[in-house]
Amino acid sequence: MPRRLRLVAGLLFATVLAVSGCTVPTFAPDGSGEPTSTGNGSTAPQGAGTADWSDCSDVPERLVGRGATGMTYDCATVEVPRDWNNSSNGQNYGISVIRIRSKTQKNRIGSLLINPGGPGGSGVEFAVYLSYGEALGGLPTAITDRFDILGFDPRGVGRSEPVKCISDADQDANFGAPPDPASQAQFDSYVALTKKIVDGCGRKYGDQLVTFSTNQAAHDIHAIRRAIGDEKTTFLGFSYGTLLGATYAQQSPTEIRAMVLDGAIDPKQTYVQGSESQAKGFERAFTNFTAWCKRTPAKCPIAPDARKAVTDAMAAAEKNPVPYSDGRKATAGWIFLAVISSLYTESGWNALAGAVSALNEGNPKGIFNLADQYAERKPDGSYSNLFDANLAVNCADTKDVPGIDEIRKLQGEWRAKYPLFGASLAVGMLSCSLWPGERDPYPAGPATGAPPIVVVGTTGDPATPYENTADLASMLGVGHVLTWEGEGHTAYPSTPCIVSAVDNYLIDLKVPQEGLRCPAK
Repeated sequence: MPRRLRLVAGLLFATVLAVSGCTVPTFAPDGSGEPTSTGNGSTAPQGAGTADWSDCSDVPERLVGRGATGMTYDCATVEVPRDWNNSSNGQNYGISVIRIRSKTQKNRIGSLLINPGGPGGSGVEFAVYLSYGEALGGLPTAITDRFDILGFDPRGVGRSEPVKCISDADQDANFGAPPDPASQAQFDSYVALTKKIVDGCGRKYGDQLVTFSTNQAAHDIHAIRRAIGDEKTTFLGFSYGTLLGATYAQQSPTEIRAMVLDGAIDPKQTYVQGSESQAKGFERAFTNFTAWCKRTPAKCPIAPDARKAVTDAMAAAEKNPVPYSDGRKATAGWIFLAVISSLYTESGWNALAGAVSALNEGNPKGIFNLADQYAERKPDGSYSNLFDANLAVNCADTKDVPGIDEIRKLQGEWRAKYPLFGASLAVGMLSCSLWPGERDPYPAGPATGAPPIVVVGTTGDPATPYENTADLASMLGVGHVLTWEGEGHTAYPSTPCIVSAVDNYLIDLKVPQEGLRCPAK
């Protein structure tokens, strides 16, 4: 789970997300759009519920260059209390929602509410990307023919009252810093940078910081359901979206029609346990990458020992980082971020191998392409609010955070256990350890009264390790495990086996066969 500033491990990078670096302006709904058909063949009014929908076809046009063929795009803002524990004080957030409908939709079931993870990922943008169909890594036609696709930016994210408290310069300094600040001077410098960042967020938002918690955001799903006019919620959450969905399932179990949680987070883990779990997951995924290099040297220019090639490149960068055309230097920190980015999909392995090979020849472009895609850094050097929101949500969620001395101790222990990722995941906990805001931990119990919930796990997942899958399913009490024996972060819609199992559940509420394991290809 992405619990630290340095590493947002919960972002889903489907094939079509390669365009995600484009800027999308804020939009404001002010009208109504075209009707579509319902499950009984009648016309569903655009204004079902209280949401005031208006055409926003400009959103996909600005993101991708055009909307998906045969799809309509409408947007609305749902007002929610800033603090659900004190909803009568008149302070609200506006939650931005996009609804995507196929013009050939028939026998409509309802809405499929989607969260891409993060925390900090834009559900509005993610829904747009998924609307382009299976050929581009999007949703199957079987789903878009039966559901409205709803994406929303959770509170503090994107278009929904975005948190923005980290300067672009501090973002660059954080990503470029040594991933394993081993000397005391390096460690103290990283502590100082982290404190500067979190104190800036505290000065800007103060007591408001705690309102960005997952607990609060899950209540917003209840408001969205009512605003769109759905009797029950059908939810598809990836990575951090599994935590958001699980929290909602515990808060409002009888509101759920169906729920798929792909890339499970285990809410029962402590802050330290979750961080170590990620270190283990990324180390395993990187080992799988190096094994692929050794098996297929023709596809991997840094074979046969890819681990040595990467660690040597990082060591060289500590002494003499290669300059880039935009003024940055390819420090060990930027190389490390490129490695993280590449492990989210198996196709990213080729990109990493090529980038490290080119770096050895003095060309860091591939390294920065991978790193900037992950960090959502634009060509002009500005950043989205992805990491600001990630920091605010994760730290509002945490409790029992370790102190600086404990983190320093864990840095050495985890370096020995997880050579490439352990130390970085340990020092990454500094951000929430030093966080100035109050805490609002999410629940970790059963979803009593909820229908069966499908929890999907990928055996090679770096960011949400496979071991979490059964743990989340068991905690909820109504969970059913579906396994993909593949690589990368999250599974749906990766293979026909996974697609069939998930689609049958979402459409017909047919729970996958217990213990079903889908092959990698």
